[in-house]
Amino acid sequence: MADGTGEGTGSGEPECSDSMKTFGAVVQALREHAGLSREEFASLVQFSKHTVSSIELGRRMPDQAFVERAEEVLGNTGALRRSARYLSRQPGLAAWFRQWARLEAEAISLYTYECRLIPGLLQTEAYARTLFVNQLPPLGDDQIEAQLAARTERQLLLRERPNTSYSFILEEHLFLRRTGGMAVTLELLDHILDLAELRNIEIQVMPQVRESHAGLDGPMQLLETPGNRLFGYCEGQESGQFISVPKVVSMLQMRYARMRSQALSLEDSVSLLRRMRGAAA
Repeated sequence: MADGTGEGTGSGEPECSDSMKTFGAVVQALREHAGLSREEFASLVQFSKHTVSSIELGRRMPDQAFVERAEEVLGNTGALRRSARYLSRQPGLAAWFRQWARLEAEAISLYTYECRLIPGLLQTEAYARTLFVNQLPPLGDDQIEAQLAARTERQLLLRERPNTSYSFILEEHLFLRRTGGMAVTLELLDHILDLAELRNIEIQVMPQVRESHAGLDGPMQLLETPGNRLFGYCEGQESGQFISVPKVVSMLQMRYARMRSQALSLEDSVSLLRRMRGAAA
């Protein structure tokens, strides 16, 4: 997830808090006491082994479904339910983004328009590292590695939630900028072309030359919850806005729908990315 101050740079990923590490240690202790391997436990709680590992190591915030299923599997002691109430990330994690991050992890649809940089969910490690290394104020090596690990963790959403629909509209100039250099850009293009082949991911490119554009007010994200509620999220340099007012969300939805018609089609977008890949080689 991101921490509410921008998903593209070093401040855009969560850090482990003591409460997350403690909760994870309790889960691991109860699992081992029950004589369950991590793989067996993952199967019983219906989460991936990787997700269980991340929670036990304090790297991933558990959602309510995990807490409830883990309680049932590990004896219904109430320990996990009670301790989950005190879970939090580092103090710098803005409350409004915690809410968005929780919803994002459970969303049935996620829509992203980006004009500044490749969205975190689509970044390669080399591309993300370039962003983190160039962060101002500068980050330390340990901070950079922690951010990279958190970003990689978040990207699992794309493959661990095959029933979630992901739509991305990306400006053409994001690829022409060649952030990180030619090799990084080539790898990025290959990565995004691979993701575009997944059934639950749609990627459209907004061409550089476009006489009308519904997204000139900047980046936006929209999501739909399992209960079919819609929420929005917009961010700036050092702040973000979680949007739940139906009238405003409806306006963002209208703009996103218009941009989908203004961007290149799915087939034409992939064709353009392949041509750019060939030209850059």
